[in-house]
Amino acid sequence: MSWQRKDEEMLVPHPEFNNSNNNNDAIAPMEATVGRQETVSTAENRPIIEDPPTSKFTWTIEHFSRLNVRKHYSEYFIVGGYKWRILVFPKGNNVDQLSMYLDVADSSILPYGWSRYAHFSLAIVNQIHPKYTIRKETQHQFNARESDWGFTSFMPLLDLYDSAKGYLVNDTLVVEAEVTVQRVLDYWTYDSKKETGFVGLKNQGATCYMNSLLQTLYHMPYFRKAVYHMPTTENDAPSNSIPLALQSLFYKLQYSDTSVSTKDLTKSFGWDTYDSFMQHDVQELNRVLCEKLEDKMKGTAVEGTIQQLFEGHHMNYIECINVDYKSTRKESFYDLQLDVKGCRDVYASFDKYVEVEKLEGDNKYHAENYGLQEAQKGVLFIDFPPVLQLQLKRFEYDFMRDMMVKINDRYEFPLQLDLDRESGRYLSPDADRSVRNLYTLHSVLVHSGGVHGGHYYAFIRPTLSDQWYKFDDERVTKEETKRALEEQYGGEEELPQTNPGFNNTPFKFTKYSNAYMLVYVRESDKDKIICNVDEKDIAEHLRVRLKKEQEEKEQKRKEKAEAHLYTIIKVARDEDLTNQIGKDIYFDLVDHEKVRTFRIQKQISFTSFKEDVAKEFGIPVQFQRFWLWAKRQNHTYRPNRPLTTLEESQSVGYLRESSNKAHVAELKLFLEVENGPDLRVLPPPEKTKEDILLFFKLYDPEKEELRYVGRSFVRASGKPSEIITKLNAMAGFPPNEEIDLFEEIKFEPNVMCELIEKRISFRASQLEDGDIICFQKALTSDEEMYRYPDVPSFLEYVHNRQSCIFRGLCTTEGYLNIDLEVLCS
Repeated sequence: MSWQRKDEEMLVPHPEFNNSNNNNDAIAPMEATVGRQETVSTAENRPIIEDPPTSKFTWTIEHFSRLNVRKHYSEYFIVGGYKWRILVFPKGNNVDQLSMYLDVADSSILPYGWSRYAHFSLAIVNQIHPKYTIRKETQHQFNARESDWGFTSFMPLLDLYDSAKGYLVNDTLVVEAEVTVQRVLDYWTYDSKKETGFVGLKNQGATCYMNSLLQTLYHMPYFRKAVYHMPTTENDAPSNSIPLALQSLFYKLQYSDTSVSTKDLTKSFGWDTYDSFMQHDVQELNRVLCEKLEDKMKGTAVEGTIQQLFEGHHMNYIECINVDYKSTRKESFYDLQLDVKGCRDVYASFDKYVEVEKLEGDNKYHAENYGLQEAQKGVLFIDFPPVLQLQLKRFEYDFMRDMMVKINDRYEFPLQLDLDRESGRYLSPDADRSVRNLYTLHSVLVHSGGVHGGHYYAFIRPTLSDQWYKFDDERVTKEETKRALEEQYGGEEELPQTNPGFNNTPFKFTKYSNAYMLVYVRESDKDKIICNVDEKDIAEHLRVRLKKEQEEKEQKRKEKAEAHLYTIIKVARDEDLTNQIGKDIYFDLVDHEKVRTFRIQKQISFTSFKEDVAKEFGIPVQFQRFWLWAKRQNHTYRPNRPLTTLEESQSVGYLRESSNKAHVAELKLFLEVENGPDLRVLPPPEKTKEDILLFFKLYDPEKEELRYVGRSFVRASGKPSEIITKLNAMAGFPPNEEIDLFEEIKFEPNVMCELIEKRISFRASQLEDGDIICFQKALTSDEEMYRYPDVPSFLEYVHNRQSCIFRGLCTTEGYLNIDLEVLCS
C-alpha cells in the first residue's frame, strides 16, 4: 500500500491499546499519532512465504447508538495461529469520523520482541445496498510498540448514523474484517533458493549496481545461452577471461543453492579490491561488458548475438523547409537515454526524443548548393531491438548549482509499451511497419539514495509472468507488481492531516528510491528470448570444472559444520624452516600457514595421530618427539617444551584444550627428528632440565643472505665458545673460523638483535628453549665494503624495506613494470 490515498485518511496506529484489555474504557484519551514511514517500508521489504493463512470475521454490534463508551472491542478471532480483534471508537478518536483498527488481542502477555505481519481489510457493511459497503485495506508489521493499526477517519459519523444510508439498520452495525497473516522470515535464516528458486550475488563492497545488471542479463535466457556457447578452454583461468568468468557466474546462478561471488568476474575486468569498493556507472559497465563479449564472439557460432538482442537504429535528419534538400545519417544504439526531468512518463520522453528542432535566424542550416536555409532537425527510429534498454536520466549536471544532482521527480512507466502508437510517430518513413513494436516490461533497476551514493537492486520477471522478484544482492524475494512499478516511479508522497478538523498543512516527503533503468522485451520475440537453457548448452570442461568447485565448496561447508568434532594440528619440521627462512620469512622460525596440516577427530588418541605422522613423513613413531609452540610476551613464537609421556597418552582434543590458552581450534607442534651422519633416523636424545634447544641461522654479508642451518641442544651451564666448532661445521667453515653470535630477540615494533658474549654461560645470557642464534664470520677491517655488514643491520633493513611496483611505461610489448625497493624509517 502506498503512503497516501486520495480517497481515505492516512493509516494511523491507535496509541492507547498498547497497554489495554477488554475492560479499559476508563483509560484517559490520547491523540492518535501518524504511523511512521519506516514501519511500513521495513515490513514491505521483508521476504514473505507464499500461501499465507486468511480468515474473514464478521462482527454484529447491536444497540450501537446506545454504546456509552469511548472505545469498543470485538471478541477475539484466530488467524494464522494468532489472536486478533477489532477496535472501534463509536464517537470517533478525536475526529468526527468513525475510527476503526485491527488489534493484537493478547499483546500484553506476548514475549519480548514479538512481531507479526498482516495484510487486512476492514469494512462497514451497507445492509440496504451492499455495493455501497465501505471497505479499506492496508498492511502492517505489528509489534509491542504498534500492536494495533487502522483508520482514524474511516467514515463520517453523519453518514454512519443516517439510517437512510443503510449502514446502521435497526441500530445494528455490521463490521467485517478479512485478515491475511504473512509470516516474515528472518533474514539470517532466509533461503532465497528455497523460497523463490533463484539465488543472489554477493556484494564485494559497492558492487550492488553491477549485481542488478548481471541478474538482468542472466534472466535473458537467450543471452545466457550465447554466453555458454562462447569458446573457452579448460586451461583458461576465470580471473583472466571475461567469457569464462561470466560462464562460471551464470552456471553458479543456475545451479547453486547459495549466493554467488563475483570476484572472478571483477578480476577479469582488471579491477582490484579498491575498484570493488567504488561505484561505477551502470550504463558504461553495460556497454563495456557487451563490447567485450561482442568482440570475443567474433568468428564463433554465437557471433552477432549482442547486436541481434540489443541493437536498434535511428536516423538523424535535417530537412530544409523552403528547398528540396534533406540530410540523413543512420546510427545504431544499444540503449536509449531518456529524459526524466519535465517528462511525466516514458511516452513523454519518447515524444521529447523525436521532437523537431527548428533551425532559423542565426541558427540556419548551411545546405549544400543552397546556402543558409531554414530547416527542421530531428531523430526518428528505423527499427527497435528485441530487447530495449532504457536508461533514465536520473542524474544530471545542474549548471546553476555547478554540481551533479539526482532527479527524483515522479516518472511513470507502463507494463506494456507500445512504440507504434499514434500511427508510428516515432518511426522513420523507411522503417519496417510490418514489425509490431509492442514491448512488455522485463526488468526495473532501482537506485535508492542520493547523487553521492546509495543502493541498487532490481525487480525482474524472469519468465514475463505476473510474478515479480526482487534481486537485492544476496537476497531474492517474491514481490507484487505494484512494488515493481508504481512504487518505483519516484516523486513525492503526501501524508494527509492527522486531524481532518484542523487546517494542518499536509507533510510531503521525497521518495529517493526510483527506477533508473528499464528493460523491455518485444512481445513477438519473447518466446525466442525467454527460451530453455540446460546443461547441454554448457561446455563439458566448464561443467566438470564448476562441479568440482561445487564439490570442494560443499566439502568446505561440511568441514565447517563438523569443525567442533575435529582438531587442526599444524606440524612444522626442520625442512619447513630450511625452505622458508631467508625466502618467505626472516624473523622467527616458520609460517604455520605453510606447514603440513592434519585434521584429526578430537577423540582420537595422540598415539594414533603419531601413526598418521609416521605414514605421512616416513618417521617411525618411536623416533618422533613433539614440541609445543608458545607465543611470548614480545610477540615472538617459539617451540617451548616437548610433550610429556602423560600428555601423549591423552586424546588430541584434550591435549589441545589443556595446552592452548587462547582456545583456538588449532594445535601447533614442532616435530623433532634426529639424524645420524649417514642420515639414518635416530631416537631423540634424552632431555634434562639442564638442556636447552637452540635454533641457528647463518648470515652472509657478501650475498646479503640469511638461512637456517640447524638446531642443537646445549648445556645451560655451557658457554657459546664451546660450540664454535660445531657451528662452523653447520656453516661449512673451517673448524677454527672466528664467528660472531647474535641473539634474535624480537622484531616488533622494532628489531632487537644483540651480540652474544661467547665467554659467559648460556644461562647467564638468559637463553632458553626455542631461542634463535644468528651467526656470521667475524667482522674484519674491510666491513665497509658491505651494505649490511652484520646481522642486526641486515635484519633492520629487512624489517623496514618495502617493495613498490610502478606500472605505466608503455612499450611495444605492453606495459613495463618497475620494481623498486623503498626503505621506510
